[in-house]
Amino acid sequence: MKALFRSAFIQTALAYLFAGYLRLTLGTMRWTHVDRERAQGVWKTEGGAILCFWHDRISMAPASWPKEAQDCRALISLSPDGEFIAKAMALVGFPAIRGSSQKKSDPAKSKGGMAAFRDMAKWINSGGAVAITPDGPRGPAHVMAEGTPMLARLSGAPVLFVGLACNPCIRLGSWDKGVLPIPFGRAAMVWDGPFQLDGKIDAQALSLDWAARLTAVTDRAEALVK
Repeated sequence: MKALFRSAFIQTALAYLFAGYLRLTLGTMRWTHVDRERAQGVWKTEGGAILCFWHDRISMAPASWPKEAQDCRALISLSPDGEFIAKAMALVGFPAIRGSSQKKSDPAKSKGGMAAFRDMAKWINSGGAVAITPDGPRGPAHVMAEGTPMLARLSGAPVLFVGLACNPCIRLGSWDKGVLPIPFGRAAMVWDGPFQLDGKIDAQALSLDWAARLTAVTDRAEALVK
């Protein structure tokens, strides 16, 4: 059954269905926006940018980046399951940069992560934006890895945090208890940032601070849809 699901034909078909569902859902939800001007200032520039949201909100993320802003690409896992997500996200306007975070037991994935890091830095330096789930692809949920502040330091790009929430929704049985929005529901989008790094950083301490900020805007968004 797993092999059938991972076939190219099935994954492409499911990606089109999921992308259509997301377009319908995100387009019919009643949105509340908070501190959107923080992001608008970044959208008006011609430089690169980094967008962060938690992995469990990935299905809502396409609504956070308008077409008139910088072209945005999403970091998505190299795993076979990530292929389906990559296809669907590309159909709704988030083409993928494929890679996985470092895993000592799997050197191939480690190499994929390093290549993705270089690709993201190159894309940002060319004026593009990258969308990152800093707790993905394996978790723990809502724990930020050090790669995000390291990328921000290397690129010098502004970092935006977006908290996303919806009601009603379906909670998936995945490791992150992912949120699947339902059409015609209520939704909220709360922004923090932008933050830019200059000089030496303590990546571990900064990842803890940034994780707290991202959780805070996500909690604020949740409160708005209750």
